[in-house]
Amino acid sequence: MSKRGYHHGNLRQALVEAALQLITEKGPQGFTLSEAAKAADVTPAAVYRHFAGREDLIAEGARQGYEIFGALMEYAYNDGKPSALAAFEATGRAYLAFARKYPGHYQAMFESGLTLNQFPDLAQAAAKARGVMETAATSLSMHIPPEKRPPPSMFSAHIWALSHGVVELFARGSPGAKSPYPPEDLLESGIGIYLRGLGLLPPD
Repeated sequence: MSKRGYHHGNLRQALVEAALQLITEKGPQGFTLSEAAKAADVTPAAVYRHFAGREDLIAEGARQGYEIFGALMEYAYNDGKPSALAAFEATGRAYLAFARKYPGHYQAMFESGLTLNQFPDLAQAAAKARGVMETAATSLSMHIPPEKRPPPSMFSAHIWALSHGVVELFARGSPGAKSPYPPEDLLESGIGIYLRGLGLLPPD
């Protein structure tokens, strides 16, 4: 098969999609630029017309992942409707849904070892996605007395960490990490325990 080089279609996006598929199959550290070029049906030299190197290619996949992730989180939040509590819980479920539906993006975002400060566009997309959950936390925390109210950034970071932990341990098929409960139930009960601790839910 002859190589079509940079003349075919949108080569930049084709390379990103090839890299994301390879990441899904082999992990962020498990593929080379040559493999991505081969999967996109171009020569390795053509990659450098669009990306400075392998990290740059992965960073673009991660940036696109954060764009999708942020949009899903915003949709789940739904401007705080029907209630601040329901909207907040929905953002946690959106995290789990994203990790399942977009495994290549997820790994590029969270498992590639990229330094956000090296990629301004990636850092901006990541901050925007985090901002959705922080907005949800801010709205919900208004129901807590000021003297007991954690900073919204801490509030949202706790839920982010809980969601990430459930994804990593129980939603991605990690060896030896089987749970008798569905990941959705683990996440929902964990969020419930956390919110009860803040006084946002009545005791069982």
